[in-house]
Formats: sequence, structure tokens, C-alpha cells
Amino acid sequence: MSLKSDRVNLRNGPGTDYPTGWVFRRAGLPLEIVKEFEGWRKVRDAEGATGWVLQSFLSGRRTGLVVPWDRKAGAPPAIVPIMATDSDRAGVVANVEAGVIADIHSCDGRWCRVTVGKYVGYILQKKLWGVYEGETIK
Repeated sequence: MSLKSDRVNLRNGPGTDYPTGWVFRRAGLPLEIVKEFEGWRKVRDAEGATGWVLQSFLSGRRTGLVVPWDRKAGAPPAIVPIMATDSDRAGVVANVEAGVIADIHSCDGRWCRVTVGKYVGYILQKKLWGVYEGETIK
């Protein structure tokens, strides 16, 4: 799942009576659903933060964060290539920085076909947070 809006409250429980523990400010951010209760979803983000979000603020659009674990404060951003085909020998379409959101079109367990801005190509699946190891998406 991903966020529909640039401003979504992450609540401490499944309801508006629970306090807001965090506010997400990035539409398209991928989230993992870990629990469901009525119209609420308990989600986890790439940094491990968990909380409850109203289902209507979530989209079924699959997205992935490019190597979020390689973002280091004060260090140059890690760079990941988007390849023209699903091969290590393919040409590079573009290089993207750690933390960039990629729209995921399909994954075969090793490579994912993605779009980042105007660029379309393939990223190694292990370089994306938001897709499980070995998961296939058609």
C-alpha cells in the first residue's frame, strides 16, 4: 500500500479518539499493513514506525523506496541504477538516490519494473523497500 495524500495522521490506535503520534507528509510513501480493524489499518514504514491510518488515506498503488537503509546524515546519497532491461549487463537508464519513491509495475522475485519520474526501467528487487524478498507482482 502507499499513501494517497501529502498529509496523513499516524494514530496511536484505530480511531480518531486516539492521539496522533506522527504525521506522514509524502504522498506515494510505501507502507506495510500489519493489522486491520474495521476501517483502520495498522501500518509500518521503512524506518519501523508503526501506527494506525484510516483506510481511505491508503492507495492500492504499489510503490517502493530505493535503498532507504543507505541514507546517512551528512554523507553523499547512495546511488542506484535503473537498468534498461532486467539484466546486470543492460544499459543504465538513470541513476536515482536513496530514498526516492519508485512506482512498481511488476516484480519477478529478482527485478522490479519501475517508473521514477519520466524514467522507466528495472531495479534489483533487493534495492527496494516495499516489496518482500522473492515476491512476484504482475
